[in-house]
Amino acid sequence: MSAFEPDFAVLPRATPLKVVQVGAGGMGRAWIAALQANPDVELVGLVDLDLATARAAVQDAGLAGLVLGTSVAQVAASTGAEAVVNVTVPAAHHPVNVEALFAGLPVLCEKPVAPTVAEGLSLAAAAEASGQLLMISQSRRYFHGLTQLKAAAGQLGGIGVVTTEFFKAPHFGGFREEMAHVLLVDMAIHQFDAVRFLLDQDPVSVYCEEFNPAWSWYNGNAAATAVFQMSGGTRYTYTGSWCADGLETSWNGAWRVNGAGGTALWDGAGEPLVAALSGPVALEPASHAEEISGALVEFVSALRTGTVPSGEVHSNVLSLAMVEASVQSAGRQEKVLIRDVLDRAYAEALAAERRPDVRATLASWETPHARIGGPRHVEPAGSRAG
Repeated sequence: MSAFEPDFAVLPRATPLKVVQVGAGGMGRAWIAALQANPDVELVGLVDLDLATARAAVQDAGLAGLVLGTSVAQVAASTGAEAVVNVTVPAAHHPVNVEALFAGLPVLCEKPVAPTVAEGLSLAAAAEASGQLLMISQSRRYFHGLTQLKAAAGQLGGIGVVTTEFFKAPHFGGFREEMAHVLLVDMAIHQFDAVRFLLDQDPVSVYCEEFNPAWSWYNGNAAATAVFQMSGGTRYTYTGSWCADGLETSWNGAWRVNGAGGTALWDGAGEPLVAALSGPVALEPASHAEEISGALVEFVSALRTGTVPSGEVHSNVLSLAMVEASVQSAGRQEKVLIRDVLDRAYAEALAAERRPDVRATLASWETPHARIGGPRHVEPAGSRAG
């Protein structure tokens, strides 16, 4: 959890929130549909470097009257937009978010916050310097089953172990099959972020091994196992493969939560199963919006009420740090401390920052841990879960 509480402007409730979306590709079309379905927002503009792609997306969605362009700031200014949804590729997240934030616009950005933790820290500082909200859409936080699993975990006492098994066999083609750490970098962040939400704990350290099975159709490592120590003493084990044909798990993976008072299982699709020592556990059905629609609802609510959303950038950087630390651990074949990842990334961010106001904000931080959150020490081995 972030140690910093952002202060951002609360927008009026009277009319739907006017939104400009950046990115009109495949995921962009899914976001257009989510925006259309939400009565509390109005899509007023679409930005893409390829205007033909933008026109096609607008036509296929049956929309009319949208302003199209290649500049976030220009389209926002011409439409009176109040917020931005960023659905660009990860490499474009930083420049698009910075342009929008300093145009006075809060941003809901697709995961990951950026390709590197250093860029993520820069964006956290940019949100501070601009006084605008930057929220990252970790859409898998919003599954009903995960909400129920969190409620069940809260009834199991101290949590000792959480495991996720993720086994799928997608043939994507294209860039994913060329990535060096495809499972860890492109997919595992969903489960890493979900366990932070589930436990209300942050990562302390990780030991990770990754490899590529002999039959894999990926160039990079498509299988990995990572063991995290969490700030409350819980151990979280993630193991998975993206070339695992037969008896595949759901896209959320298969989860087991074991505590002092029993165990909960979740298959990633339906409702959890709970076996508590205290007796039967009744789980209330979840009714909130799911996936990207859930992220959008929380974003709008945050702007209407001033409540800090769960995906606020300062906290979300820790989910990306789990990925970066796992890759480093696998490469070095040793345990990696999250605090060391943050320290190195902070030095990189300071050295690379070119905006004076953002650099001054970064320099004002006592430490990245004090600003971003997460543990400042490692719990002793064998410590009891809190």
